[in-house]
Amino acid sequence: MFQCDFRNGAWETPSIVPYGTMNLSPAASVLHYGQAVFEGMKAFKDDNGSVWLFRPEQNAARLAASAERLAIPPFPENVFLEGLKKLVALDSDWVKPGTGNSLYIRPFVFASAAGVQASAAKEYRFMIICAPVSSYYGGEVRVKIADHYSRAPQGGTGYAKAAGNYGGQFYPTQLANKEGYQQIIWTDAATHQYIEEAGTMNLFFRIGDTLITAPTSDSILDGVTRKSILDLAKHMGIKTEVRPIEVAELLAAQKSRALREIFGSGTAVVVQPIIGFGYKGENFETPLAQDSYALKLKEALMNIQYNKAADPFGWRVKVCD
Repeated sequence: MFQCDFRNGAWETPSIVPYGTMNLSPAASVLHYGQAVFEGMKAFKDDNGSVWLFRPEQNAARLAASAERLAIPPFPENVFLEGLKKLVALDSDWVKPGTGNSLYIRPFVFASAAGVQASAAKEYRFMIICAPVSSYYGGEVRVKIADHYSRAPQGGTGYAKAAGNYGGQFYPTQLANKEGYQQIIWTDAATHQYIEEAGTMNLFFRIGDTLITAPTSDSILDGVTRKSILDLAKHMGIKTEVRPIEVAELLAAQKSRALREIFGSGTAVVVQPIIGFGYKGENFETPLAQDSYALKLKEALMNIQYNKAADPFGWRVKVCD
């Protein structure tokens, strides 16, 4: 694992050490005031045994933006990217070959200073840990459109990958699970009229032959996979729109059969078709279209990630052979 401490107003010399437990004061600020942000990314191994990262500079930039929102000093991007490559190279045997397999990478930073004063901490720890993974979801995915609970208000931390954003989702998601849904589609906190994102995914809606996704905002995460899907769709000649989407529009499109498919995107899931959704006690089916954009875009994206196809965007970053 990669680690580096912030003390006396500066980041110290980083190190890579064996994975293990660490000592943390019960008064560590992160445990009391939640100053913690993280990223999620993956490394892939191609058929020749080479290991690749996917758009790591985007994760570095988003981590810096998240840290700023939580008053955490930014970690130097060049040190992050260099340390990331060294760590993944050391762990390259854990990057399993085969489409669907990857090494999940979790960079994160938290307030490590001991003290229960309600203010930004003066000491932090930046770390990167890894774990081999396969597909995130198995089976069919149905979602519930939220009409009561909220993920993030305007002006809040929704655009940041703050740890607390996810902790607050677990209870309403548990309630949705009991109703047979795997995830929640979050709506805006003020009116619950506009669709935002799902618990671990940005969302895409195919209405007619147009692919629509909500614009990023201070309550919607700027997903790396989301922006990659948009670029890929345009490259493949698929019409795209980035605009607000009302729940009422989605329901009307479903009833008129103009809604062709719904899918989510994210580092963990890549692209996940959603085959049904619920809203205010009513359920709607959205079976996978025969000419599914979700499956076409997922295949195209994964072919780039696994070095099976040309990368016209320059997204792949080689780590080692």
